[in-house]
Amino acid sequence: MGEEIDQQEFGGSDRTRHRVKLRRCLEALARLLREHRFEADDPMTGLEVELNLVDDQGEPALKNDEVLAAIGDPDFQTELAQFNIELNVPPRPLHDGGLTAFEEHLGGAISAAEERAAEVGAHLVLIGILPTVTERHLGIDSISANPRYSVLNEQVLAERGEDISIAIGRRERLRTAADSVMPEAACTSTQFHVQVRPEEFAAYWNASQAISAVQVAVGANSPYLLGRELWRETRIPLFEQSTDTRSEELKAQGVRPRVWFGERWITSVFDLFEENARYFPPLLPVLDDEDPLAVLDAGGTPSLAELKLHNGTIYRWNRPVYDVVGTADDGVPHLRVENRVLAAGPTVTDVVANAAFYFGLVRSLAESARPLWSQMSFSAADDNFHTAARDGIGAEIYWPGVGAVSVTELVLRRLLPLAREGLAAWGADPSESDRLLGIIEQRCVLRTNGAEWLVGRMRARSGEDRMTALRATLQEYRERMATNEPVHTWD
Repeated sequence: MGEEIDQQEFGGSDRTRHRVKLRRCLEALARLLREHRFEADDPMTGLEVELNLVDDQGEPALKNDEVLAAIGDPDFQTELAQFNIELNVPPRPLHDGGLTAFEEHLGGAISAAEERAAEVGAHLVLIGILPTVTERHLGIDSISANPRYSVLNEQVLAERGEDISIAIGRRERLRTAADSVMPEAACTSTQFHVQVRPEEFAAYWNASQAISAVQVAVGANSPYLLGRELWRETRIPLFEQSTDTRSEELKAQGVRPRVWFGERWITSVFDLFEENARYFPPLLPVLDDEDPLAVLDAGGTPSLAELKLHNGTIYRWNRPVYDVVGTADDGVPHLRVENRVLAAGPTVTDVVANAAFYFGLVRSLAESARPLWSQMSFSAADDNFHTAARDGIGAEIYWPGVGAVSVTELVLRRLLPLAREGLAAWGADPSESDRLLGIIEQRCVLRTNGAEWLVGRMRARSGEDRMTALRATLQEYRERMATNEPVHTWD
């Protein structure tokens, strides 16, 4: 939800007018789709990474304003908490060394930013959830200064009408409550973007949904929250619960959650935007001056501001994105799938290996003659996703034609070859694909990833006080992250 918000209070008339305007945006989108106005001749891919800030002792550093000022790079932006920042990597096609270019840009930007951050007493960490975060770091006093976050917090709580409950358990259990959305700030993620033609969007979104479980299992990196060992990818239940606008009664009535895997396979991108308008009241009913239908009638390209902002407050794990490159007069619209399921880290190389696996596999499955999603129920994909988040690389999931199978066996025997085929279709260099997919292969052979390394190091420190052990483990993690050696090579 990166838009700037000027208006901070909303009344009933704002919501009524917003609903009307949102319907006009949907009409405009439908016309754009009918008139084949979208650009995707040389599809672009994109990458965003959220990072945590810590001090010299490994505690969260509430310094994102100071750090961003020191970095001085507009590609770095604020996130929800003062101990979060985000890096947006410029988009590029995958042919002609695109993955290597992502890796070099991401590594260079983070290395330069770390030098600047150190000057103000902070360090950057690529990790899903900081093991050292405590409840005092997740209070409203830690919220970033940008007004949009305060407004969003107020609107979520107003819609919910009561404190937010968090209950997560696996090996250990956590039950707590919060009077703000700040527990969400514990979650830092990696987001992949893939630009697609409208007629291909449903296939790419459905494929992304189907493989999300495998991505999470192989890339899990968030086993600790508030001093407890919980799910291997604790970000998933934490994010789902910390931004839930529903009371218990509304849950019982079947009201959809705003952090949502979804409930069906789709046939068009329009399905998702229409669901947004049908199921979810606006959290931020901000009105833009543009009349999207008038812009279309004049031969221009509408920004669809209300549709975009509303979409930004509905947190699908695979989200549709509408955007325009250029102005209303000469702009070209495009569509992207935003894949949001993975944690940050552990290293830049691991992040780009995850990207290679996703980009290759999603293309191969989306362009398959017999779609995977025609062979499995949507509820099976949903169950797989949460099983993988709970159990990580040790998960067993359902797969068409196989039945119940371990994720590692599935990846090694079936999915890595498909990912290689998909990367070849993107035009990636074979040596580039082999190197990056080899990292995914070795994680599966060794049954290790960031979550398993963290848990293993903590068990080696089982005789120490829990928080002392977590701080020491995080410091060791930071040292190894700086080497950029992939996590499967860590001792």
